[in-house]
Amino acid sequence: MTAVASTPQQQPPQDESEEALYPIAVLIDELRNEDVQLRLNSIRKLSTIALALGVERTRKELIQFLTDTIYDEDEVLLVLAEQLGNFTPLVGGPEYVHCLLPPLENLANIEETVVRDKAVDSLRKIADKHSASALEEHFIPMILRLAAGDWFTSRTSACGLFAVAYPRANPAQKTELRNAFRTLCRDDTPMVRRAAASKLGEFSKVIEKDYLKSELLQMYEDLSRDDQFFQDSVRLLSVEPGIAIVSILKDDAELAAAKAALKDLIEDKSWRVRYMAAEKIVQIQEAFGNKINTDEIVTLYTNLLKDAEGEVRDVASMKLQGFCAGLPVENRSNVIIEQILPVVKPLATDTNQHVKISLASVVMGLAPLLGEKETVDHLLPIFLSMLRDDTPEVRLNIISSLDKIQVSKVIGQDELTQSLLPAIIDLAEDGKWRVRLAIVEYMPLLAEQLDQKFFEEKLLKLCMTWLTDHVFAIREAATNILKQLATKFGADWTSQHVIPKVVDLSRDQNYLHRMTCLFSVKALSQSIGQEKVKQLLVPIIKQLSTDNVPNVRFNVAKTLKELGKNVDAATLTSEIKPVLIRLAEDDEPDVKNFAEEARALLNV
Repeated sequence: MTAVASTPQQQPPQDESEEALYPIAVLIDELRNEDVQLRLNSIRKLSTIALALGVERTRKELIQFLTDTIYDEDEVLLVLAEQLGNFTPLVGGPEYVHCLLPPLENLANIEETVVRDKAVDSLRKIADKHSASALEEHFIPMILRLAAGDWFTSRTSACGLFAVAYPRANPAQKTELRNAFRTLCRDDTPMVRRAAASKLGEFSKVIEKDYLKSELLQMYEDLSRDDQFFQDSVRLLSVEPGIAIVSILKDDAELAAAKAALKDLIEDKSWRVRYMAAEKIVQIQEAFGNKINTDEIVTLYTNLLKDAEGEVRDVASMKLQGFCAGLPVENRSNVIIEQILPVVKPLATDTNQHVKISLASVVMGLAPLLGEKETVDHLLPIFLSMLRDDTPEVRLNIISSLDKIQVSKVIGQDELTQSLLPAIIDLAEDGKWRVRLAIVEYMPLLAEQLDQKFFEEKLLKLCMTWLTDHVFAIREAATNILKQLATKFGADWTSQHVIPKVVDLSRDQNYLHRMTCLFSVKALSQSIGQEKVKQLLVPIIKQLSTDNVPNVRFNVAKTLKELGKNVDAATLTSEIKPVLIRLAEDDEPDVKNFAEEARALLNV
């Protein structure tokens, strides 16, 4: 809804006496327009209008106007709420920043959540601009008004402001703020309790420790056990503040109460609360530190891994590596082998494929924690089982995590041949091109870990096949592999095993494959040395420079820009220059342009 103070249609000022009124008048007219985009543009110009008015008139007229008369579309109000957060210098600096509170307080009452949230963000932004006296006189009373508002919208907004005001409040006002926050934690409206729960952790970090133990801890216990109207959404938002409170109370007797409340959340009857606990399990582990028995925290975690809900097992599986890394070093290996892996093994064949996909992405991360022998004895069976899984994403995640171990050492030659290679070949031919691309991109890492002979016999043919894949991204990635293989195995190996395939591509009937040949030439020219470039790659370029497809010819010119940097001066003059001169006279404009660019770059 749009409503502004009624005013006649404004005309440009006729004299100096009217000039001072003009910016506000124009703004009013634009905000009355039915076009939302025009009103948005007008609101976005507020800072310009404020500069034109000057700080005094901005405070007295513009801010008052925005406080009293703006009722608009949510998207307009959202922009307004954001703009006001940057208005401190436009109203005269910190001394007058409190004049921004009325319009922002109004916006913090708006029904639309995103507008309220943006208003709260702006209020938090200007809170530290207030002097101590202004904070006590203006900002804190505003928080208390919002917290006591009739509508839940104002009370939810208030929850986000306590932490920024409390540290600088006087003792009497601190008491009022704590009492107001306690009231919000017990509000009849679930939305308000949710807001209070989400901000409780932030508030706990600024409140005095004595009051944290005597007052805030009870608020946390109330929220963590909230069961009014079956509002599990309140309890799930209590997990994060529980972590903050436990971190603060590590050395206090009151830790037992916070620990019990947090433990109840991990074992909550609602799967959504358990899901949130599983998502935060590593932070919970860090918060407790050595104040919780290892067996106890491991039991809490493994119960999440065994949860009846697949979503909980999924997110708990994702935390496997982080949780295990946080275990005490002195007995970590034994705890993982004896207590965690027996629970993890069934997940490798879980009925929920998302659980298996998540587990496959992290399980090999345990290898550095266990060491080579224990990895072979305990992780390898899980690894090999998942390598044979029917779900492509599971096999892909396992193969993608091989960088965490020395493949040739941990996985024997037989297993490499019987399990790993079939899985790689299967994924390399997967119908989903993104799966194939992931395998292509992983291949250089695998080449790093395998000896030359084994790679040559088992995987080289696969790499060459990707050069003719029907998806461009695969072909492009395959050309990058050639460069890395040439660097690893040397120019002679490349000449013998890779260049012949590139030559075949240059003669292929499909012009897209001839283009791939050029991309391969460009990549290889950086890795095989000047003599090999001259001997093996320049003839390919010369042949394709007369291709009947213009796209191939202008890619010859583009390739020569790179190849020309990797040959000696004599070859540049005798072999490259004539080709570029001929291409620069081509009938196709694109071919001419790229050839001229190459000549200019190579100075030939």
